[in-house]
Amino acid sequence: MARLFHVPLSPFCRKVRLSLAEKKIEVELVEERYWEADPDFLRRNPAAKVPVLRLDGVMMSESAAICEYIEETRPEPSLMPSDPLAKLEVRRLVGWFDDKFHNEVTSKLLYERVNKKMMGQGFPDSRNVKDGAKAIKYHLDYMTWLLDHRRWLAGDVMTLADFAAAAHLSALDYISDVDWNRSEVVKDWYAKIKSRPAFRSILADQVPGFPPPRHYNDLDF
Repeated sequence: MARLFHVPLSPFCRKVRLSLAEKKIEVELVEERYWEADPDFLRRNPAAKVPVLRLDGVMMSESAAICEYIEETRPEPSLMPSDPLAKLEVRRLVGWFDDKFHNEVTSKLLYERVNKKMMGQGFPDSRNVKDGAKAIKYHLDYMTWLLDHRRWLAGDVMTLADFAAAAHLSALDYISDVDWNRSEVVKDWYAKIKSRPAFRSILADQVPGFPPPRHYNDLDF
C-alpha cells in the first residue's frame, strides 16, 4: 500500500490526497511534524517538507511532481487533458493556487492562525491576517470570472486545477476563512467538488485544538 507523510491541513498534501483518492489508490496516511526536522523524515526528503509519498517502491516529494507521476502512471480517470493548450491552462492554474494564492492567502491566514500555534511560534501577525483576508476576495472574484466562462476552472471537465484550488479553500474553510456568500458560482463549484467520493477523507480530518466549523462536513452548506 502507498504511504503518504502529510499534515492534515496542508493544501499541498490535500491536493495529492485528492489525486490518489480520485484514482482509487489506497494510501496509508502518516502525520508528519516536519518542522521538528526528524532525522528519519529528513532522509525521506532533505527539503524537510510535506507531502512525501511512497508509491511503487519510490519515495517522492514535491506535490506537483507527485501529481504528475500519479497522472502518468494511473491515467484513468484523467485529471489532465491531452490537448497541449488545455494542459498548459491546467498547469497554469495549479501554479496560480500553489504559488500566488498560497503566498497571498493561505500563508497569511492558515499558517498564521494554525501553523504558528502548532509549531510553537507565537501569536498570529495581525497585519498578515488582514492582508490575507483582503487578498482572498480578489482570488474568489477571479475564480468567479473563470467559472462564468467555463464549467470547471480550467475548462469543461474537472482537472487537477480544481483539486489544487479545492485543497487550499478546504483548508481555509476548516478555520472559517472563506466567505462563501461572496460568490454563488464559486460556492456551487465547491459544493460540487466537495460531494465527490475523493473528498471524504479530507472532510473527516480533525486537528487537535482546532475543531472544524459546523458547516465543514455539510454537503449542502
